[in-house]
Amino acid sequence: MKNLLNILVIFTSLGCINIANATPEQDKETFQRFYMERFPDVSKEDFGNGVYALDQDARDQWESMSDFPPYEDDLEAGEELFNNPFKNGKNYANCFKNGGENIRQNYPKFDTERNSVITLELAINECRMKNGESALPYQKGDIAKISAYMASTSEGSLIEIKVPNDNALIAYEEGKQYFYSKRGQLNFSCANCHIQNVGRKARSETLSPALGHPTHFPVYRMAWQNFGTLHRRFASCNKQVRAQPLAGQSEDYRNLEYFLTYMSNGLPINGPASRK
Repeated sequence: MKNLLNILVIFTSLGCINIANATPEQDKETFQRFYMERFPDVSKEDFGNGVYALDQDARDQWESMSDFPPYEDDLEAGEELFNNPFKNGKNYANCFKNGGENIRQNYPKFDTERNSVITLELAINECRMKNGESALPYQKGDIAKISAYMASTSEGSLIEIKVPNDNALIAYEEGKQYFYSKRGQLNFSCANCHIQNVGRKARSETLSPALGHPTHFPVYRMAWQNFGTLHRRFASCNKQVRAQPLAGQSEDYRNLEYFLTYMSNGLPINGPASRK
């Protein structure tokens, strides 16, 4: 009941009172309209740049750094890993539609046969195991490099996530519930930072909009000095509110990614990217 009340309070602030009957499309329209009205000088597409859409000083520093991206070597390594053959002679291109190029905008997707959300990173590891290779550790390392390379081939393509049936809707709703539910010793939800307090300061950092979060992952963070997946960022956020982080590719994180990416439908892929 407490979680439902928390969701109701936040959705009321978004102008969506009847949350029980809202469709994913209605949720998305309300979600995106909130940010467009809150920040009328920011274009919809620019929300994919996160905090740099809101903080001009930070954007100036980020753009100067982007002339020589710190992730270039890791991105090249991701391309090499993607193209290297497995022991059986096949490679990642054999596992994906369109040879794995220009597909990032369609992930995560709901597998109607398995009744489960499949993220790009999960699909990468399943490709490996299907071809007799061991799974890679999730959240960082080679899997993030491969995913970053695949994302780079989708630059400019618009996110287009589907909710194809009732089971997919259940996964979507569970992701939505996770986003709006409070957790941890600080009793914060994702929405507390990225909707209610978006654009405000948390210590020295500006809180970024949730709209556009998935467009640029994996990201190269200065604090990490390497690429990290969206689930790595989820885990970091859990730690920051003193909640127990979940394992990468846990069902809760996959459903959260599904909901959050659906909320960014219509925004272009602009990853990989660098962040502080």
